[in-house]
Amino acid sequence: MDISTPESVHLGPLLVVAPAITVSFGGAWLTGLVGALAVAAQVSIAVFHGGLSTPNHIAQIIGLAFLSIMAVIVRLVRDRRSSELVQVRSVSETAQRALLRPLPRRLGPLHISSTYLAAAKEASIGGDLYAVARTGNRTRVLIGDVRGKGLAAVGEAAALMGAFQEAAYQHATLPALASALDHSACRYLTQFPGADDEVQEHFITALLLEIPDDDFVARLTHCGHPSPLLISRGQVTSVPSPPAPPLGMCALEQGIRTSHTFSFEPGDTLLLFTDGLVEARDASGAFYPLEGRLAQWAKCSPEALIEWLQRDLLTYTGGALRDDAAVLVIRRAGLVHDGRRYGELVGSDGRQVADHDHR
Repeated sequence: MDISTPESVHLGPLLVVAPAITVSFGGAWLTGLVGALAVAAQVSIAVFHGGLSTPNHIAQIIGLAFLSIMAVIVRLVRDRRSSELVQVRSVSETAQRALLRPLPRRLGPLHISSTYLAAAKEASIGGDLYAVARTGNRTRVLIGDVRGKGLAAVGEAAALMGAFQEAAYQHATLPALASALDHSACRYLTQFPGADDEVQEHFITALLLEIPDDDFVARLTHCGHPSPLLISRGQVTSVPSPPAPPLGMCALEQGIRTSHTFSFEPGDTLLLFTDGLVEARDASGAFYPLEGRLAQWAKCSPEALIEWLQRDLLTYTGGALRDDAAVLVIRRAGLVHDGRRYGELVGSDGRQVADHDHR
């Protein structure tokens, strides 16, 4: 077009668009090839319009060659950073698989499904955690959230899960298990350098759950964590539990931890989650209405419920989470029970503290 137009019309400078566009989708070699073709085209224009010795054409050729070289350099830098990001993600995914090993889909009479949603797109690991342990004829579950982010939070999460996998088989009651985990967390946190005030800023909210095979109940010990939701007969309710400080609050007097027993019958589903789920916001700043959304998926399998919940959450937040979120869905399978409800409080010494809500 430039050759066929009068010499007063200069379309040659538009050739710079070619390498500029190519760098967005092509590799370094393709960008360099397109840049070389653009320079060759500019040389052809110069030959037909005034010759190569024209100062204007010389400036255009040099400028186009320089910009093409810069486009290739930009592409090389992007390729190197992309390669580094792939390696980081690979290491992150490997670390997550080692830290948060995939849970079995079936443990005794329980169907289990889980997911971990990381707030950082570049990584898939953080301070949220979950673990299960099969002890005899019962299943014990831990879900927790480490205060803070980064490698320090990952280290604290790993330490707590390691302690849980060991202590879950050594303590008869959940309060005793919670106390053991609290001592373990305090021992780990005191290894951080600095004054006591720094240690006090680290803690872990957690829930401990115990589900026996031979009784249609579940026991819960609360350690400053959001209460789980129970889906029973199509109704979604929050499971109440006595409040208690988080794990690792070394400077506080913990007192006697308790457990709450509630009905968990065949067909019932428990949803355990970290605060990243309920504190997710939409564009207007409104929190995610978890309890209201769950009712429409009450009859879904645990895997389907996780899938619908994850899809709905990302749609609600526009695909951007402010905090990591871990979710566990547990459903009991089996025969219909007579529907007895229990509500005793068991102390860390194994003795019953109170008994209420019998039906």
